[in-house]
Amino acid sequence: MIDRYVIRVMSPADIGTAVEWAAAEGWNPGAQDAACFSAQDPNGFIGGYVGDRMVASISVVAYDPSFAFLGFYIVHPEWRGQGLGYTLWQAGMSYAGARNVGLDGVVAEQENYKRSGFQLAYRNIRFGGRVRTQNAVKASGVSVLPVTGVTRELIDFDRRLFPAQRTDFLDAWLTADGHIARIAVRDGEIVGIGVARPCRSGWKIGQLFAVEPAVADALMAVLLEAIGSVAMAPEVELYLDVPEPNAQAIGLAEGLGLTPGFETARMYTGRAPGLDLNQIFGVTSFELG
Repeated sequence: MIDRYVIRVMSPADIGTAVEWAAAEGWNPGAQDAACFSAQDPNGFIGGYVGDRMVASISVVAYDPSFAFLGFYIVHPEWRGQGLGYTLWQAGMSYAGARNVGLDGVVAEQENYKRSGFQLAYRNIRFGGRVRTQNAVKASGVSVLPVTGVTRELIDFDRRLFPAQRTDFLDAWLTADGHIARIAVRDGEIVGIGVARPCRSGWKIGQLFAVEPAVADALMAVLLEAIGSVAMAPEVELYLDVPEPNAQAIGLAEGLGLTPGFETARMYTGRAPGLDLNQIFGVTSFELG
């Protein structure tokens, strides 16, 4: 059977299949994730095939010559225990080349990732629960506005809090059907970005980047109000993935009544990027960083 095992770049349909597998694993992907994720690097979505059937998946999305992010590492349950996943893992890491590779892995697999050269940087915590969509909060001197296009200023602000420039991804992510994207502006400058997206179950907020807690609170309030208008409900199921070192972000989640669900280990093959985690109130996604 291994003799018939072929590794190749996924088709768009197969990327959709990988998202379905992620849903089956309980990862609760967004409705537009497949299209948005592949916009940055379609060659980074790699499948393992027996005949014409994809039996394993991995994504190693190359953002630039120095950074990539690994996700969607799944072997279909019928094909586990035969070494197919590890063979695909090696192909994915080969595609990454000399780049610093990040991942959000389940904590239980942390030792396995260490054996592949990854080192723990910190943990992310997924908070979830039901929240009210009317939660009016204002930050002094801050306007929260709809995103009408991916500007140079927006790209640069995002780059401050992500290890690489990701223009193609942002262009898809901020304008995808069903996504709600807002920026916070003070004195003509962007001081925050927030995105809400519908998922298989409820909504996720991410990214949620802000220069200070008051800006994050204001963005969250506007996003919740917009979600409520779409869902036509005073209360919705909500998820927020928070870097554990950001105590203010944890406070925001807990203040909404959200509770911890599970953790991931944020790991890198190289040095952890020097990002200000105190300005990251919500991770964009566990699949792409």
